[in-house]
This record gives sequence, structure tokens and C-alpha cells, in this order.
Amino acid sequence: MSCPVVTLDPLVRDRAAEIRRLTGITPLARITLPGDVTVWTVTKHAEARKLLTDARLVKDIDAWGLWQDGTVTRQWPLIGMVDAGRSMFTVDGAEHRRLRAKTAQAITARRVESLRPVIESITAALLDDLATAGAGGGPVDLKAVFALPLPMRVVSTLMGVDHAEHPRLHQLYTAFFSMLTPQDERLAVIDELDEIFVKTVAEKKAAPGDDLTSALILADEGGEPLTDEEVLGNLKAMVAAGHETTISLITHAVRALLGHPDQLAAVLSGEVSWENVIEETLRWATPASHLLLRFATEDIRVGDTVIAKGEGLAISYGAIGWDTDQHGPSADRFDIRRPAPIRHISFGHGPHICPGASLSRLEARIALPALFSRFPGLTLAVDDSELRNMPIVTQNDLVGLPVLLG
Repeated sequence: MSCPVVTLDPLVRDRAAEIRRLTGITPLARITLPGDVTVWTVTKHAEARKLLTDARLVKDIDAWGLWQDGTVTRQWPLIGMVDAGRSMFTVDGAEHRRLRAKTAQAITARRVESLRPVIESITAALLDDLATAGAGGGPVDLKAVFALPLPMRVVSTLMGVDHAEHPRLHQLYTAFFSMLTPQDERLAVIDELDEIFVKTVAEKKAAPGDDLTSALILADEGGEPLTDEEVLGNLKAMVAAGHETTISLITHAVRALLGHPDQLAAVLSGEVSWENVIEETLRWATPASHLLLRFATEDIRVGDTVIAKGEGLAISYGAIGWDTDQHGPSADRFDIRRPAPIRHISFGHGPHICPGASLSRLEARIALPALFSRFPGLTLAVDDSELRNMPIVTQNDLVGLPVLLG
């Protein structure tokens, strides 16, 4: 059966229109990624849940026909998203369970909750920075001053990454994800990120501390300890995912509330909980637009369509979040009064569900009420239509969020 093909805009100039095109092609669509690489994607909530638990779909790039035949090489601009070294994010089955178990030993509910005072302290300091930046009454970029440094500082504290590395890490991740970065430069960025994190792992091996990287190095229950490569892979992935997801969550929650003053009033009055704000934001403005990639190890039938052995599958979380079968006819609208719980899968589903979801939610649960308490007159400094996405096809990240503090 033929299937329409949607070519993703590498500059993400109209994310909503792209999502609506994908939600009109169900349950599978074909998407062309930057670099003229076409793969399958799933656009429906129910089918995504099934495919995310299907053992016939694996993360191993060696199972991808386009990699096997040389169509995709290291020069593909998204190669760093699918061939990112050995970690719990890139392996399956028993090996995935082994690597994830080590992280679970280290990132316990107790450890996450122990970060609450750290998050509160960082939030308070950044709100002071925000007040200073907006002292003249002019616009201030909420993303740059508040939403970006908060999760970077928190995840670095969790992982034990030197705070002096933050400015450079931000520059490197921006270049890594951007579709405007030349591939040779992106490969150099990947090498520099490796150098920073190899140094971190070496320092933690020499002098372990009370952080997740040290815990991963020392974790030896339930089988073989992690290798240096595995610790490095988990560290890189946790820092990348740990700050990008929360930046998106905070900026889009603020954007949505400022664009819906009646809903903002409802949450500030206590009529609706901040948990509803967070879950609705995760559904409506999913932090990951398209998660790359899984590869079929045999033919997989989905309705009338077959994902052939060797083909790639992306997970289009943006479209899945707007699935009317799951969320009703108003799925494309932000509404914190939706019946609770708001059942989305924006942090994934199945074995590879995001291990840092609870931390991201905790950061937003602390940061958002503190922000609106400190600046009750907060407004957008530009019309919402002027806000632009970063040129990143995989993440839902704004270029900036200019606000007036009131």
C-alpha cells in the first residue's frame, strides 16, 4: 500500500502545520529527514505504544538497510542521533536491561527528591538574575536567563559535571542539534563533547563523589560493572536529554499560559493544579518532535502497511500528542482543564521510557509556580506568532522567549 511522504522542514518554520499533516496520515506515515533520508513514522498513540514494546524493532544501526548499503554514512547530519555510542539508550534486550538497571540503582526516587533543595536554590538565584536582566523594564529572554540554565545546572549537579563547562556545553549542544551546522563541524562537536565527558569520567574514577556518574562507575550489583564506554554513553545521553527536555517543558508551559490568561488565572487561583499544566504541556508541546530511530529486524505489519525488514521507524511524538482518538477533537488545543489524568506518552513508553522523567517534572513543578509568584505581571514581549522554533527536527525548542516582567 502506498503512503504519502511528508518532507520535514529542517528550519521548523511551521511546526503546527507539519503536525497536522502527519495526524492526517495514520497510523503510519513516511517522512523525509534532512539529508534526503526517508523512514517510516508512527502518528497514533495506540500504535506507538505497541511499536515501542515490539522486540522486532531495535536501536542497533547495523540493522538499518540504508546503513548497510552505504546510503547513510557518517556524513548524514542526524547520524549523532542514531549512532551515539554504547549506552542504555542505544541497545536492546538483555544488554539494555543490564545498563538501565545500573542507572536505576543510581537515579533512585530518593536521589531525585534529594535534589529538591538544590532545584529550589538554583531557581531562586535565576529569578534574581531575571529581575536584574529586566530591571530597566525592557524585554528579557526567559529561555536564556531562566529556562535554559536551570536544567543544565540541575542535571550537571546530578551527573557531577563541572559547572565551569556549562557555557561551552550549551554552545556545543546548540551546534549539535541545529540543522544549520555543517556536518564536518558537527562531527568536531561530537568529538569535543566526548573529550569533556571522558575527562569527567576519569575524574570520577579517581575521586568518586555523590553524583550519578560516580554511582554508575561504582554500580556492580546484578552482573558485570559498566565499562568506561558505557558510563560515558549514559553520561552523555543523560546530560543531553536531561536539559533539552526541561528547557522545552518550561518555555512552552510559560508560552501557553501567557497565551491563555483564563487558564493562567485558574492555576494561580488553585482551581487547576500545576501537575495538570505540566502534563498538558508535555502532551500539547511535546519536547521531542521526532525520536530517531528504530530498525525492523523482520517485516512488521501495522494495519494495511508493512514496515519491511531493514527499514527505519521514527516516533513522531508531536503528532501522537495531537491524536484525536486519544485526546478528543480538541487535541490540537492547549487546555489544562482536560479530564485528569492526561494520558500521553511524551516521555516514551516501554523499555526505553525516559529515566529522567521524574526529575524533569520536579524541576517544572518547582520553577513554574516560583516564576509566576515572583513576577505575577509576566507577559509576552512579542506577539505569539513571532516566536520561532530552533532549526531542529528532533526537538521542540524555541529560539527564545522574550517577556516583560511587569
